[in-house]
Amino acid sequence: MEELLYGEDPEPSDRFPAGPLYVPVRPGPSGCAARLFRTPLGDRTAVGFTSERRLVVTLGAGQAWIRLAEPALRALTAPLGVTSVTIDPLFTAPAPAPAPAPAPAPAPVGPAVLEAALAAPAQRIG
Repeated sequence: MEELLYGEDPEPSDRFPAGPLYVPVRPGPSGCAARLFRTPLGDRTAVGFTSERRLVVTLGAGQAWIRLAEPALRALTAPLGVTSVTIDPLFTAPAPAPAPAPAPAPAPVGPAVLEAALAAPAQRIG
């Protein structure tokens, strides 16, 4: 059987690693931990970017990152059951907004306030 040259083969038979990636991380109890994301179908995936600029455009300038080779990222996430790595995703969902601050408890109404309200003349509204 004739072996196809890569220029003729639309999907080369050898899989090449992406090389050193910019991997988003989050602080953890014992250092940094790789951030895991979800695919549009809900599967967990590790994410890596081929440039710092692509990471910043997608996740923002405040996102912490480390450099890891693709095989190292796969080895890091495999024990967690994450078998896919997404390279250079085009977009992500925005981070959830922080919960609004609880409304302050209403001040208790004392007897003097009630007496003043009852003594005031009624006003017609509308």
